[in-house]
Amino acid sequence: MTRIAAVGDIHLGPDSAGALRPAFETLGDYADLLLLAGDLTRHGTPEEARVVAGEVAGLPVPVVAVLGNHDYQSDRQDEVARELAAQGVHVLEGTSVVLDVRGTRVGVAGVKGFCGGFAGRSGSEFGEPEMKDFIRYTRRCAQGLGNALREVADQGCDLRIALTHYAPVPETLAGEPPEIFPFLGSYLLAEAMDEEGADLAVHGHAHLGTEHGVTAGGVRVRNVAMPVIDSAFAVYHLTPSHGGGSAAAPATRSAARGGASADAR
Repeated sequence: MTRIAAVGDIHLGPDSAGALRPAFETLGDYADLLLLAGDLTRHGTPEEARVVAGEVAGLPVPVVAVLGNHDYQSDRQDEVARELAAQGVHVLEGTSVVLDVRGTRVGVAGVKGFCGGFAGRSGSEFGEPEMKDFIRYTRRCAQGLGNALREVADQGCDLRIALTHYAPVPETLAGEPPEIFPFLGSYLLAEAMDEEGADLAVHGHAHLGTEHGVTAGGVRVRNVAMPVIDSAFAVYHLTPSHGGGSAAAPATRSAARGGASADAR
């Protein structure tokens, strides 16, 4: 069984130093891996990124992250990523990382993702150049995620996780105003997951959303925005099946030193 901790939308700034560190230092007791699902900073400055890096530096588990829209706000996203990478964080954008977690090969494919909407109520590459560019960017993000998932599959991973900031399904947006759903995610991300395969999908962005969802192809989706999980992190238990997929291990969702535990069903 692999224990995957995840949280997004922590929005740290200069006055946040030490806010999450006490909870994160307990991760060795509860998890084997920490996923950060974007919006790690408030305004995407290197100074804020250094605060985030300090919260996760030297943790007893590997840390994998994608950036979110807040991390792009100052147009310094590359510097934000470098600050995190300097403390050993694997920052993904259309890329993947394979980790040996207590003998289990866990592949994480990550991309920020983007907007566009969901099947039947989505934007299209039609009309003004600005609209076509908008949807083409979303499509490139989804293609990057698909390529990264294919990479981890080719490396024979026991577990495959898709990590995004934007949502791949509308179910995990329930609670948000429906009018803004098209700006919270895109069905193209889910299509990439279903086409290439994943055992779990983790995202953030939707602060008023819902934790549990599933793609049309059966990939379990979890919204781990901190306001949704109401904790410093949530933990999901996954066990590789003999057929190459995964099964949820029994667990209960309860507060645990700033974290939470849940099954992945």
